Amino acid sequence: MTGEVALGGVYVPTLLLLAIFALILSWGVTRLIHALGLYRFIAYRALVDLSIFILLLGLLSILVPMLGIRL
Repeated sequence: MTGEVALGGVYVPTLLLLAIFALILSWGVTRLIHALGLYRFIAYRALVDLSIFILLLGLLSILVPMLGIRL
């Protein structure tokens, strides 16, 4: 995985793009958890939301190079 991606002549770090995608995915996961009513079993919702984001970001940073996706 390269360190930067050129978007319209502006270099953007790859990790920033992965973080934005992980943020969108974590938003969807938290909406699903909320819809299923699982937040009533969680004491610290903000900590769980942050953990979901970090796990998804780590998963994306591992899977993107393995799948051969060039960012």
